[in-house]
Amino acid sequence: MALYQVIIAYDGTNFQGFQRQGRKRTVQAAIEDALRELGWLEPAILYAGRTDSGVHASGQVISFDLVWKHTPEDLGRALNSSLPKDVAVCKIRMEKAGFHPRFDAVARQYHYRIYVQPGRDPLRDRYAWHVWPAVNADLLHQSAECLTGMHDFAVFGSPLKKGGSTTREVFQALWRDQKDGDWSFRVIANAFLYRMVRRLVFLQVLVGQKRIELSDFVAGLQIQKPLKPGLAKPNGLVLERVYYAEDRLEPEGLFKTLSASGEEFCG
Repeated sequence: MALYQVIIAYDGTNFQGFQRQGRKRTVQAAIEDALRELGWLEPAILYAGRTDSGVHASGQVISFDLVWKHTPEDLGRALNSSLPKDVAVCKIRMEKAGFHPRFDAVARQYHYRIYVQPGRDPLRDRYAWHVWPAVNADLLHQSAECLTGMHDFAVFGSPLKKGGSTTREVFQALWRDQKDGDWSFRVIANAFLYRMVRRLVFLQVLVGQKRIELSDFVAGLQIQKPLKPGLAKPNGLVLERVYYAEDRLEPEGLFKTLSASGEEFCG
């Protein structure tokens, strides 16, 4: 019996979220079904975090115990042959006993895409939120700059447990203009509240559209001033990466992996 750490990618469009929910189609259920075809007998996999219905991932982390007589690479290929087309093993390695993908995580990274134009684009709608009226670039950048550091994000999400802390530390938050109306928002924090990223994107877009004042957005961070309700659509959100003790924060604000172990599967 060995413990495996696996990085999973999935298109969340046709899933009812990550976590198993009875007979609904979820990512967890799809992975566990594939594992059972390989003789896996455990009650459930462990995972770094839940994603909502419609949310995607390129760096979700799971772990499980399995009796497997071949290499981790063989295991990854065997799983990919059984998984549906919208889920794939990207990286796999044997892990030390006691590893937990959620509780051992030191940070998580999310990416959100929007596209800004008067009409919808069906070719972009699957992985980005259509936004109109146009956004002001300076206001987007200024709102993101306010997010870094330790804040009480009570206005921007809810704790996973009733009465839990709403304080989180954001290491990096930035918008990038990808040209032709495409914008991307990347945020890295020690942890996130429930629906926090979608709420942050929604409110920053309102700031960029001058529908709420930047000063009100800042007051939401500093004194938890109530702000307009709403969420960005789930289809623009991707869980990109989960960081562990072998990762560190670089001076320019980016995480860099110090270990290169593991087998690669996704191109």
